[in-house]
This record gives sequence, C-alpha cells and structure tokens, in this order.
Amino acid sequence: MAQPSSKKVIYAALAGNSFIAVTKFTAAALTGSAAMLSEAIHSVVDTGNQILLLYGLKKAAQPADDNHPFGYGMELYFWTFVVAILIFGIGASISIFEGIDKIRNPHPIKNAYINYIVLSLAMVFEGWAWSVAFVEFRRRKGDLPYWQAVRASKDPTVFTVLFEDTAAMLGLIVAMIGVFLSTHLNEPVFDGIASIGIGIILAVTAMFLAYECKGLLIGERASHNVLKGLDEIIARQPGILRVNEMLTMHLSPQDVLLNLSIDFRDHLTSQEVEGEVSQMELEIKEAYPEIRRVFIEAQSWRGHQLDQKNC
Repeated sequence: MAQPSSKKVIYAALAGNSFIAVTKFTAAALTGSAAMLSEAIHSVVDTGNQILLLYGLKKAAQPADDNHPFGYGMELYFWTFVVAILIFGIGASISIFEGIDKIRNPHPIKNAYINYIVLSLAMVFEGWAWSVAFVEFRRRKGDLPYWQAVRASKDPTVFTVLFEDTAAMLGLIVAMIGVFLSTHLNEPVFDGIASIGIGIILAVTAMFLAYECKGLLIGERASHNVLKGLDEIIARQPGILRVNEMLTMHLSPQDVLLNLSIDFRDHLTSQEVEGEVSQMELEIKEAYPEIRRVFIEAQSWRGHQLDQKNC
C-alpha cells in the first residue's frame, strides 16, 4: 500500500477543492462566466478524483485472499488510471464544450469583481494544497531530477495530486486572464477562449497521468538502485554460480515481487542449497522490506536457456 503521507496530500487537496468548487459555482451563476463554470467543473472533478484515490488506497490495503493471492495493491493503480480518464472525459470535454458554446453565443460577464474575488481565493487554497503535495514529492524524490522522479515513482497518489493542483493553478491563471480581457475589451469571446484553454490544460494533464499509470498498471520493475542492491546481495552468496534471470514487479508502491532463477554450484547438497536460499532471502528482505515475496528457482544455466527457447 502507499505511504501514510500520501493520504495527507490527498486530504489537503480534497479539502481545498471541496470549498473552491462551491464558491466557483456560485460565482459562475452570478456572473455568467464560461471560464468560471469550467473552473467549477474542474474543481468538482478534482474533488471526485481525490475521493477515488482514497478509495483506491483503502482497496489496496485489503489482505490477500484465495482469489487474489498477491493482494489488492494494484487497485491503487487502477483507480489512479480512472482518475486520469475522468479528468479527460469530464473535465476537459465539458470545459472545451462550454468554451465553444460561449464563442458561438457570446454574452457579457456580469459582476466581474465576483470572479476576481473567487479566483483569488481559489489561488490561495489551491496554492496551499499544491505546496503540501510538492513538499511531499520533493521529500521522496531524493537527488533525482523532478521529471525523472515522476517517471521513477511507484506511488501515483502524490504525483497525481501534484499534477492536478498544477493544472488547477494554470487553469485559474487562464480564467483570470479570460475574465480580464472579456471585461476590459468588452469582448466576451475571450471568456470562451479561456474555457477552451482550461480544457486543453486538463486534457494534457490527463494524457500524461494516463500514460504514467498505464506503466504501473501493467507492471513495472523495481528501481535501478534496488536491482543493483540485489545483485550485490546475490554476489555475496558463495554457493551461487550465476543468476539465470531476475524479475521484479511492483504489486503496489510498497510491495515488490521478486522471482529468481539461479544456477547453484554442482557440489552443493540439497541442504546447502536450502541454506543458501534462506540466507539470501533473509538478507534481501532486511535490506528491502518492500520486497515481500521472493520466489527462487534452482535451475542450471542450460536448463534455463532451453526453457527460454520453448517460451
């Protein structure tokens, strides 16, 4: 399951978006701004997304059973993928539709000052939620560059909230510009253009999240540092001749499956092989607690090669 700090990030985003959604809908009703309505829909979608992420965390924490012997960890990856689809299918499409409708049927924005007040408040709350997600993401990324840290992350909750909040901040800026141009130039069409711009921001965010979640959903290996550490642990075992194959897969952010095919030295007895396996598994789990399941197959190099040819 994900780390407890992931929930803190989600709760912060949920609290901010819930309040902001209500104020945005009120402002949209009072002013008739398409950009503000798009922003309100955006906040509702984000609120629903945070609920789905919390649900995914709850489902992922379920213990293994007969039907799911490896547990439910990938529930988190599935629901994160659903979040990406919702951002695209609901948030982006409705925002673009509203923008096109406003361009075709322009009408002036009323009481524009309400939009400015609401958008300013939204920036404060979104900025707070964004800062919580950013601080947590920066803590986890270590020395990796930001982009590489996103690609390497196995916990989608934090970077999903971070990118949602980043898209929200960009959307607020676009909405503010749209309202300003619409009122000061007396051209309501800019309000519609801003709504389309918000939709495009959401669409790009959704596609990126869907791409990242897809990799986790179909199975990603452990990080390079973990693989390197496993190689070092295996190399210290005197009875191992060579590693035929090492396969890892994340079943959840903190649950890694490890499969090893190992060619042991011919002079070892069965008891000595069992001892090597037990010692190696103990060292692996002590060094990497996230590796919860280790399956080790004793197989000659020639036998492994024949199996690979027959696959």
